Amino acid sequence: MLDSLLSGAAFGAALTASGMYEPSVILSQMRLENWHMVQTFLTASAASTAAVTLCQKLGYIRVSPRSYSSLGLFGPLDGNIIGGYLLGVGMSLTGSCPGTVFAQVGTGVRSGLYTLSGAILGGIIWSGFLRSAVASLKRKGGASAPEDENLTIHGALGVSKAVAFVGVETIFAGAVATISALGLVKTQGLFSPILGGFAVASAQLFSALVRRTLLGTSASFEELGDYISWLFRGGGDGKPKSYNSIAVVTGMVIGAFCLTSYLPLPPFPDAPIKTMRLILGGVLLTIGARLGGGCTSGHGITGISLLSVSSFVTVAAMFAGALSTATII
Repeated sequence: MLDSLLSGAAFGAALTASGMYEPSVILSQMRLENWHMVQTFLTASAASTAAVTLCQKLGYIRVSPRSYSSLGLFGPLDGNIIGGYLLGVGMSLTGSCPGTVFAQVGTGVRSGLYTLSGAILGGIIWSGFLRSAVASLKRKGGASAPEDENLTIHGALGVSKAVAFVGVETIFAGAVATISALGLVKTQGLFSPILGGFAVASAQLFSALVRRTLLGTSASFEELGDYISWLFRGGGDGKPKSYNSIAVVTGMVIGAFCLTSYLPLPPFPDAPIKTMRLILGGVLLTIGARLGGGCTSGHGITGISLLSVSSFVTVAAMFAGALSTATII
């Protein structure tokens, strides 16, 4: 458990130092006014891909690519698409995501507390009702697992892993450089978004070295929902045994709090958001992440570093949901 707490603390501190956790930074990204979030995210994903690939190559970790999340509705990736889109809607409603909300709580961002409340409620809804309904839907729809070779970019494209790795790194590095050249970044955390991205990737590497597994946060809401549902049933037999993700996100709050206790953070614009919007958005963050099999950390940082097809699809759907919602509201 200590290794999970420490890994979470490193991740929470890295998100805080990068400035990507701030609601105004996330919301301004979805309005395409400030590319701080995307530059940090792309740097973190590219550096994490290099770190994870090296650890896998050395045999230090053995982590499988993210599987498809299929609901049996309109294709093998329908859960990734629907879940990712709902997650994106939640991001634009709250200025948060299932990972950054813990950094917000740790740094005292008030909106983060309401978003977290909604996300916990989403975990209860998922564990108590939706999970079984989705499982039934999958059975009726005849959802089946894809072939293992189709789970990764190189497998789906029929190219070598080295070619896929170089291609992803080149595209991400080019996008980061373009953002800098065009002067699209308007804010920064304790240091630039690029250095912030490397800090996030360093937290991923720390998790790989200490825990021999990678980062993810949205499963914590399902774990917590399982515990709350168990208590509502009166306890007794069937007590949930999984708490690893809860330990990680607890560490994230501690890491963010400790960092801000010792280092003053640069000021960011206020992002006043109504309470009910935050709670609703928090619910969508959890439900979307569970439908899609992961969130901005599980898919965006970890899944992409494993070159998982489902992660690229989920992240694309997430941004589609976030951008369309930002346009409407």
